[in-house]
Amino acid sequence: MSKAIGMIEYRTIAAGITAVDTMVKTSAVSIVEAQTVCPGKYIAVVSGDLSAVRAAVDAVKTQQPKFLINSLVLGNPHESIFPAIYAASDIKDVAALGILETYDATSIILAADQAAKTAIVDLIELRIARGMCGKSYFLITGEVSAVQAAVDKAQAAIKESGMYADSSVIAHPDNQTRDAIL
Repeated sequence: MSKAIGMIEYRTIAAGITAVDTMVKTSAVSIVEAQTVCPGKYIAVVSGDLSAVRAAVDAVKTQQPKFLINSLVLGNPHESIFPAIYAASDIKDVAALGILETYDATSIILAADQAAKTAIVDLIELRIARGMCGKSYFLITGEVSAVQAAVDKAQAAIKESGMYADSSVIAHPDNQTRDAIL
């Protein structure tokens, strides 16, 4: 049994809240995040054993399919995903700053996991659709070459889905930039 993360994204709040209730009633999962996001969509992130997360997400995928935007089950997520969701990462130095943005909420989890597993980087923040009309982004730091490799891998992981919006890598960001994001 391995740790996993699951996510659902719905077009309506009613469908999303109903889905969350179904997920926790279906299997032993814990709600990491469940909330309304712009523009009136609903997202939920759950965690637990891989089989429990898969069962929870599968249970809601057929519940109200006309309102389901996307879903994700990710086995063995990188350990830095959870602190980044809460913007609770303890980052002291920013040699390079990587930013990757998606058009949806679900893709950013996959992209952040790929980035964190590609190179020695630290996830600073994983912003899931709050205040951005459903778009999402992550911020990572590390050595310039590591950040570039991680952003490239994350972009490749989601580009085919059509949810990739933009990305950049800033070598040695100015102190004011660093202070504004940390």
